[in-house]
Amino acid sequence: MKVGYFGPKATFTELAVNHFFPDLEHQPYRTIPDCIDAAVNQEVAYAVVPVENALEGSVPITLDYLTREVEIPIIGEITAPIRQHFMVHPVNGDDWKETEKIYSHSHAIAQCHKFLHKYFKEASIESVASTAAAAIMVKDQPEMKLAAIANEQAAKEYGLTIVQRDIHDFDYNHTRFVILSKTDFDHELKHEGFLGDKTTIMVTLPDDYAGALHQVLSAFAWRKINLSKIESRPMKTGIGNYFFIIDLDMMLDDVLIPGAIAELEALGCGVKLLGSYPSYLIDFK
Repeated sequence: MKVGYFGPKATFTELAVNHFFPDLEHQPYRTIPDCIDAAVNQEVAYAVVPVENALEGSVPITLDYLTREVEIPIIGEITAPIRQHFMVHPVNGDDWKETEKIYSHSHAIAQCHKFLHKYFKEASIESVASTAAAAIMVKDQPEMKLAAIANEQAAKEYGLTIVQRDIHDFDYNHTRFVILSKTDFDHELKHEGFLGDKTTIMVTLPDDYAGALHQVLSAFAWRKINLSKIESRPMKTGIGNYFFIIDLDMMLDDVLIPGAIAELEALGCGVKLLGSYPSYLIDFK
């Protein structure tokens, strides 16, 4: 049994997979869509991809791919702490403040804005596919004054030297990862750190009219269904056209959620169930 994850090796996604699925074979994929497709095509039993960061918000490619391109449910969620470190090739360890170019994922760069503004106003900063990919680029070019923002495992995996630790702007830096699968969640894989159950739906409004979103929210409010998140995403059909992704703080039941969905459909809304699943908080320590 394999678990696919957004790679290469030593991404934060792999750290989450190593912690949550220690006994299964792990398979990295170059992009988030590649990883999701592997689960859709059942090349792997599970796929794990990032969906939201506490500092930088949602990962659009994950949300858009799940809502537009594929049919595969969310069967679990992992929330994990994210620690960003500044690393260079060992030959440049003493001269790290002379770094001319810095690589990392766009979210990691944004999470470390204050550090970069303080020390590297003149340096070139380039966004790459992942924090691990940034570490690889630094490893492969020791003759250049390069640096990467990545995790401690990336430094170990690719032989880099961490010269500044925990450079993210805020202490509470966590990322949510979703577990995707065409099969039911194996109860033997359930992990400590259980936070509760969630259900995620996608809602499309029938028309843009006053009170439309209020009617959607009312369907949950009078049933006392708590919403932990509501997010709009562009329909890609024109300016001002959006659908909504809503997280409900309960598992799909036989009465309340089906009743709310039926009410929304009676209003002319389109509703798609993206998953009903357990949520876990893990710590890499």
